[in-house]
Amino acid sequence: MKQAFQISKSKMKHITYICFILTTLFSCNFKEAKHQDFTKPNFLIVLSDQWRADAFGHRGNPDVFTPNIDKLAGEGVQFVNAISGMPVCTPARASLLTGQRPLSNGVFMNDVQLDTTSFSLAKIMTANNYQTAYIGKWHLDGRGRGTFIPKGNRRQGFEYWKAQECTHNYNNSKYYSETPDTLLWKGYDAIAQTKDACGYIRKHANNQKPFLMFLSFGPPHDPYQTAPENYRQLYSAEKIHLNPNVPNDTKEQVQKNFAGYYSHCTALDDMVGQLRKTLHEMGADENTIVIFLSDHGDLLGSHGAYKKQQPFDESIRIPMIFYVPEKLGGKPGIKEAMINMEDVLPTILGFSSIEIPETVEGINYSNYINGGENPGDTVTLIYCVQPFGEWSRKKGGREYRGLRSLRYTYVRDINGPWLFFDNKVDPFQMNNLIANKEYLNLAKSFDSLLIDKLEEQGDKFLSGLDYVEQYNYPTLNSEETVPY
Repeated sequence: MKQAFQISKSKMKHITYICFILTTLFSCNFKEAKHQDFTKPNFLIVLSDQWRADAFGHRGNPDVFTPNIDKLAGEGVQFVNAISGMPVCTPARASLLTGQRPLSNGVFMNDVQLDTTSFSLAKIMTANNYQTAYIGKWHLDGRGRGTFIPKGNRRQGFEYWKAQECTHNYNNSKYYSETPDTLLWKGYDAIAQTKDACGYIRKHANNQKPFLMFLSFGPPHDPYQTAPENYRQLYSAEKIHLNPNVPNDTKEQVQKNFAGYYSHCTALDDMVGQLRKTLHEMGADENTIVIFLSDHGDLLGSHGAYKKQQPFDESIRIPMIFYVPEKLGGKPGIKEAMINMEDVLPTILGFSSIEIPETVEGINYSNYINGGENPGDTVTLIYCVQPFGEWSRKKGGREYRGLRSLRYTYVRDINGPWLFFDNKVDPFQMNNLIANKEYLNLAKSFDSLLIDKLEEQGDKFLSGLDYVEQYNYPTLNSEETVPY
């Protein structure tokens, strides 16, 4: 990040954070400090990597087996329009932990460091008498994907720690805990990580303090063909159904990739089942809110592309389920709010009756989840500040800002209006309406709304390389990617 950004803002943020901690401590009820506060629930957040919104049985997919998550969705609240505003790993995770949008927390590319003085979730929860834990993929340290992350602010306040910055070698997966000694998850890492998470639940579920734990899986992110054999045997490539926006000449390969992708999905689904079983065995299921989501989707051959960054639904739409036990006011159902990544933190704080810091830009949906009115907007923002990697400029990538509403997707790139889809009529986004005269007035209204929202946020929509310089990112390589 730009040194000016860290020096000018970090001192002020540090002072503000100290004030926030002191205010929290002096406002505590001493009686509550001596006895377990049953009004503060536990939180188990299961974060997957690159799991698109339609890859579940409960979302009508006939090919994939996800019975445990389907059950979780049926017993909880499904956000069927959940969006990853900047559909890339590091920016999505930074928004998740700070409740801020990418140009506010300064994280808009992979492999850069989230400001260590940020008001992040674990710091806030720790200050409010929570135990905190993080297991799995981190991808917020920006000092190399295999680098040890020491205890302290580089862990953003998490206490229990078994994580690595980033790896997609799921069967030879390394991690670190309290020392720089390299440790190894035995076998398929999601299984070993889940076992560790279940152990944490057994040890901490009945403690005086409630807990907040992240279990961050690497799958179903590619490589697609590396799930355990028993899961891969469940899928036959030739039986996989494909959406019509997959080009004909790629279908055989896409089917093969989907078979592997779904095998990862089913393996993780079993892990969710194990987690819920452990919560039940420990009597913690009635006081634990379970949140399941992904950092972004995967194009997986749609529009002839793979992975993320692009503004198409397969990339930006994500699963997001909040299971809130009945004793905590939970009311199962489907919610259509345009919830985004920055909204998760304030929603967690809302369920915990914790004051939301002024730095947070997201919306608190906790009351809405429990049956209240929708506090959100009818649209949510989507971004690409700086295209890179598989979507670098030389591969057709471009900066964009856009709006996703219940029905429409509107996007402009740095040169002007670019994409406009009626997702009700055209759910696979194959008919760009940007030059259609019948939609001209509607497109203009979306463009005006987008410009107004960018002005509200002080987003000047500059070139991505201008922002790279402004935030003093490391020198980019030939793929316009931060070296890792």
